[in-house]
This record gives sequence, structure tokens and C-alpha cells, in this order.
Amino acid sequence: MRKGGIPVPALAAMGASIVFALQAFGQSDVEKRVDELLARMTLEEKLGQMSQSTAMRAPISDEIKREIRQGRWGSFLNAGSPADRAEAQRIAVKESRLGIPLIFGRDVIHGYRTIVPIPLGQAASWNPDLIERAAALAAREASAEGIHWTFAPMLDITRDPRWGRVAETLGEDPYLTSVLGAAMIRGFQGASPGAPGSVAACAKHYAGYGAAEAGRDYNSTFIPEGQLRDVYLPPFHAAVEAGVASFMTAFNALNGVPASGNEFLTRRILRVEWKYDGLVVSDYESVLEMVKHGYAADPADAAAKAVRAGVDMEMVSATYFDELKRLVEQGRVPLPVIDDAVRNVLRLKFRLGLFEAPMRSATETEITAAARDLAREAAAESVVLLKNDGVLPLGGGVRRIAVIGPLADSPVDQMGSWVMDARPEEVETPLASLRKRMGADGVRYAAALRNSRDASRENFGDAVAAARASDVVLLFLGEEQILSGEARSRAFLNLPGAQENLAEEVAKAGKPVVTVILAGRPLTFQSVTEESSAVLYAWHPGTMGGPALAEILFGERSPSGKLPIAFPRTVGQIPIYYAHLNTGRPAPPGELGIPMGNPVDPQGYTSKYLDVELTPEYPFGFGLSYARFEYSNLRVSSPAFARGGSIVVSAEIANAGSREGFEAAQLYIRDRVASVARPVRELKGFQRVHLKPGEKRTVSFTLSERDLAFHNQAMQRVAEPGDFDVWIAPDSASGVHGEFTFTE
Repeated sequence: MRKGGIPVPALAAMGASIVFALQAFGQSDVEKRVDELLARMTLEEKLGQMSQSTAMRAPISDEIKREIRQGRWGSFLNAGSPADRAEAQRIAVKESRLGIPLIFGRDVIHGYRTIVPIPLGQAASWNPDLIERAAALAAREASAEGIHWTFAPMLDITRDPRWGRVAETLGEDPYLTSVLGAAMIRGFQGASPGAPGSVAACAKHYAGYGAAEAGRDYNSTFIPEGQLRDVYLPPFHAAVEAGVASFMTAFNALNGVPASGNEFLTRRILRVEWKYDGLVVSDYESVLEMVKHGYAADPADAAAKAVRAGVDMEMVSATYFDELKRLVEQGRVPLPVIDDAVRNVLRLKFRLGLFEAPMRSATETEITAAARDLAREAAAESVVLLKNDGVLPLGGGVRRIAVIGPLADSPVDQMGSWVMDARPEEVETPLASLRKRMGADGVRYAAALRNSRDASRENFGDAVAAARASDVVLLFLGEEQILSGEARSRAFLNLPGAQENLAEEVAKAGKPVVTVILAGRPLTFQSVTEESSAVLYAWHPGTMGGPALAEILFGERSPSGKLPIAFPRTVGQIPIYYAHLNTGRPAPPGELGIPMGNPVDPQGYTSKYLDVELTPEYPFGFGLSYARFEYSNLRVSSPAFARGGSIVVSAEIANAGSREGFEAAQLYIRDRVASVARPVRELKGFQRVHLKPGEKRTVSFTLSERDLAFHNQAMQRVAEPGDFDVWIAPDSASGVHGEFTFTE
């Protein structure tokens, strides 16, 4: 095997030839090359490949250059500029003993230079094609600057919006997350992770992180195995089926065992059951953190437990390099365990084509017009219309608008979390877009608050004056960037600061109020809704959120977003989600208050609250439109079907409104009786349909045995004979209903 790769200056000329070179190597060729290289490596070089560092800064220090020459690192995270990465790679392939290239990783979560909505917002589009295209755009921009590997998609299922990282998830449902996560992986990786314009994706956080106790980040999770397999693991299995290049372990302890030392998760399920042969990387210092968990006695114990559990590469902390050589020499860690980990690292490097093209580019990315158009489309499709009394879309009679609120003109907050490579000056805010549309004289602007947390009311007078001088008020409220994301858990979900007071004062002007909420999670805002004629939920919409919202406000687009997560009425309802079990004493809709019975005569002793309805404020799947969609005539192709067969469920959707629009029709089932109690509804399919006014269309879904399966008490995945309910619906709380039977 030759040492090193081709010179960096020649790489830009290779183009599509890289793809052909990669395709020329089959799986057996890759394994042969991996084994040949592994046989030449010292133990120190192997441990170097198993280590990832954040220590490379611009300019590269002499110490880092020396370590690269010695093979100390296999990968760098968030390293330097494109030119720095190119120089580091040159040193690795030309000056190290074996010429093994580096992998450069970066958190490219919802865009690189061009920012699209946060993942939770993207999920509200219910549009896998759009999400795939957005990820492909991010991959092109990142790979142009020498990035090989992104730590996305985040596939954690969460039902607790107090958790700040809900912003990075695709919501509460395993089916929706599986479909959209696989689309994101396809977008990042393209035809191959090593193809020009592609990057390796990473399925994270494996596993159960979204169930963090009390919504506190990094906290413990306790998940029964059946629920783990039926709710939290399906998106990760879908990622394996989509060919994801890598996995990342989670920060949490799952049922008392930290994920980075959890052999059940990584060895048994991921490697044995799912036969996954990609790279597994720890999260940031999560190997060393097993000491604080109380699961490892010291760094050496942490290293031993992590590598035996199947973690191939350690992110940032250095227990592998510092401890594993001694542990191997003492016989505490078998050398074949080390070799298996290094194989997984090298296999990814070959699949990325790094031995043929260590650094395909070292240029700075620029935002293109096409990128802006895609970001605009993604932002528009993520917006969810929660209320509309008819004020939207704004008509031609609106000549003066008041733009009020701390988030109307805040580029950083509009982008959301994880936007390290974006530039605020390239963001177009709602205020800028509305001024462009209406002219300077048509817009009265008053921020009223310095930021979303500001509790001062001293500038409310300007906001009220602007409202009185206008035909309609556009009130931009929500949650600024620094309040959502990692380590941003909140105990309360109300609008922070004096925003609710601002809404109350502005409403006194007597003008129609359209509230636009920008946030990284579901919030509670009932009083604001009551003061508003319409409410749009825009998440953190990214670079082109302003133009997208302007198009929706003025009716050039009809909102089509649907909630990927339920919105609670109050934090006291959390966790709240649609796919719950029925309980033995389900409450009828609308029941609340003190029960009239007593323990002898338990009338009203049902599963509810005394002081708030048990239902969410807005259910999973909910979203209004300027069109008016009606569902009817559900049909089931056969009253029953048997193993190996399938059934078709269809319904008619009509647009009874005066405007065209997209509708995300959703298929739900319920297994009425099973060996394990099943949820009241489970999403099993969805379709986006476009209907013009007066148009009617039939949507059809096919259900098979696989769609009915779950894990029984013996942890066997089975579909049990019995009767089922089925709905085709606009959300998880309504729809047209049918039934069928599954037989042996």
C-alpha cells in the first residue's frame, strides 16, 4: 500500500472521477485494504486513530503539527479554517509514517452557511424531499470547506419540550422521525459519503436521550425495553437501513448504564441484531463522564468499559490514548477489541475516499441564489398556522402595518442554535422583508423589548402608538436563540420577559393582531392567543425566514406546516403525546374538576386533571391552512387480511375553500386488544397533497403485517391477530374512521 495521497493542489481537478474511483473498490477491496493497513500499525497509532480532538485552532500550532506527524489523532472536530484543514491533511498524508488521512468533523445541524429552519421546524413540513434537499445543500457548502463528517441527524424521540435539545429533534413520533431522518441522511451522504459535495452523516444520540428525566439535559433516562424498541430505537434502525456512516452515543445513562459504556445498546443491538459495520463515536467527553456517572472508577476504567461496549472513537477526552495501551499490556482489554475499533475508523476513511482525495477543496463557501430559494421554501413550509379568524391572508386594504416585538429584526435569534458558520448579515428578517414589500412609509416598527427576556415596559408606549396608527399589527414574539438548544432546559414554557404584557397592551389599540412566534420548542401562550386574530408558529426559521413569512402573511403561499410534537396547555401536563395508552379509567373529552363520587362510589374517578383539560393545546399533526380541507368516505379494500398480505386504506380529501394549498394527510391505526396494551393511535403513513379550490382527491395507503408489529413481553417483534381501528386524518385527534381485522 502506498503512503499518503495525491497533492492537495491537484484535488480540485478530480471532480466526478473520485466517485468512479470509489465505486471501483467493492466491500471486499475495502476490507482488504483496511486489514493491510491495520497490520502495519503500532498500538500507539491505533489508539491515535481512535481519538478525536478539538485542539486544532487557526493557525495550527507547532505542537498539533507534531502530533499529526506522529499519528496522534484520527479526527479533528471544529478545526480551523479551510486552509488550516488542508495543511493539517497535507501533514497527515505526506509526513506521518503511514500517511493515514484525517477526518474533519463539524456540527452541521440545519445548514452550514445557508441556514434552514431548526430540525423541529423542518419536521413541521412533513416533506421528506424538502428535508433531503436541505441536507444536501448543507453538505455541499460544508464539503466545499473541507468538512467530511457532520453530527446529524439527531434522531432522539422526545415528549418533553422543557428539554432544550427538542429544537434539534424531529419531534415526538418514531415513524415521522424515521422517515425524515432517513431523508436527511440521504441528503447529507448523496450517492456516497465520499462523493464530491457529500459528507458522512451521524445518527445521534444513541439512545434514549430524548427521555431525559424532568427535561434536564444530560439527565438519566429510564425506559422499559419494549418501549425502547418500539419508540426510541426505530429511527436509529431506519438510519442503519438508510446507510448512515456513523453513530454517536448519548450523554445519558439508560436504565443506570451510561450510553457510552452500554454493551446492550452497541454490541448486542447495533452490531449483532442490526449488523451495523459503521463507525461509533462517543459524544463530547462522554467516555470520561462515566466517572462522574458513578459507572467507572477512574479514566482507565472508563476507557475499558467504553471500548468493550463498542465505542470506536473517543470525542475530545483522551482516556483511550492515555489508558488503553497499559490496559492492553495488562490483559484487561484484548487487542482484538482495539483492532475492531480501528477497522471501523479506517473503513469510514476508505468509504469517504480520503486515501484517494484527502482534501477535495479548501475554498470558502458563498451563499448562492439557489441556496436562498431553498432556504425560503424550507422556512415557508415549516410555518404552522395555529389560529385564524379570517384576518389572514392580509388583503389589499392593508396599507399600514405595525411590526412590533423583539424578534422582528433579530438575525441571530432567527437562525436558532448550532449556526457556527452562518453570518447574521446574510439573514433577511421579517422587518426587512416587510419594509421591502410595503415601503418605509407602510411599516411602523417598535421593538418594545430589547430581547425576549426583557421585563421592562418602558418602551410599550411606542408599540401601542404604532399599533394605533396601523391597519393591522404583526407581533413577533417567542424565544431567542440562547434559550433553546443544548444545556437550555426550561422549567416554564411561557413567553419569557414581558412579552405577554406587551401583547396585552398592544391589543388595547383595537387593531387586528397577528402573532408570529419564533422559538426552538413548543411554548405555552394561551393569553396571547386570546388577544390575537391569528397565530403563526415559525420556529427559528433560518436565513430566509423573513421573506417566507411575508409570503405567507400576504397570501402568496398558504401555510401547510403540521406540528411534529404536541403543544401542552401547561408544563404540568408534560410529558404529553398523542400515542399514549388508554389506561383503565380513561377520561371523556372535556372532563375536569373535582369528581362527584367517593371511594365507595367512584364517579368521575378518571385519568385527568382537576384544573386543566387532559388534551394538548394543539395536538400532534395539527396545522391550519388558507384552504379548507374536508375528509370523507374512508374505505378499506378488504375487511380482513392475513400474514404476508396487505390492505389498502383510502379516503377522499376535498378543498372546500377559495384558495389552493397543500395538506399532509395522516394515517393512524389502533390495535384494540394485544398481549401488551397498545397506544390509542399510531402514525403509520402520511402524504402531502396539493388541491385547488373545489378539487377532490383520493389518498391511499397500504398497510402490511410489518406496520402492525410491536415487541411483546418476550421482546419478540410480532403482529398479533385481532381487530384494528384506522383513521385518515388532518391530525392525531380527528379524521375519518374505519376498521379491519388481521388474521393468521
